[in-house]
Amino acid sequence: MKGHAGERAFTLIEVLVALAIFAILSALAYGTLNQTLMGAETLGDRMDRLQALQRTVRYVEQDFMQLAPRPVREELGDNYRPALYTSLETGFALELTRAGWNNPAGMPRGTLQRVAWRVEDDVLQRYYWNVLDRTLANEPAIVDVLDGIESLEFRFMTDNGAWSAEWPPQDRPGPLGLRMRPRAVELILTLVNEGEIRRLIEIAP
Repeated sequence: MKGHAGERAFTLIEVLVALAIFAILSALAYGTLNQTLMGAETLGDRMDRLQALQRTVRYVEQDFMQLAPRPVREELGDNYRPALYTSLETGFALELTRAGWNNPAGMPRGTLQRVAWRVEDDVLQRYYWNVLDRTLANEPAIVDVLDGIESLEFRFMTDNGAWSAEWPPQDRPGPLGLRMRPRAVELILTLVNEGEIRRLIEIAP
């Protein structure tokens, strides 16, 4: 049976050319899709990092906003450590006593808590103790808050509006310095890849 007039089959060259064009278009489409997926993944990673930074700043803010004027007894002896304290001898960037410690289980304890912040191996860590006047037997709980940290610094505003890198100020020794709170605190967080972040936190009178 004869075919219709004018009909003809594709030649091998035409088939190869069509396959080549299809392969090129497929490669371009794959490259575009791959770039889109990589961009979406990068954007997702950046969003996760940004949310982690926001959570970290919020944790620090909550500690300072709940700052309580309650000194704590040192592990050895009867000396007291200020409610807010910065000293190289502690190994922490700072220690503070905060209120608002939730007690959903109704444990026989107060709502004040002693916490501390430090950077260890590029990781920002938050320490907290289950007792205020602790002994050497009281081990802290440690929470890794954020990685990629280069440094952690604090500055404190005094009553006269001056800024100090340490607390209590050197001119406020004795019982007054033990309970004294700053008017405001500036958090300076330097990140390995993101640079420096500053946050000003007002302390309730």
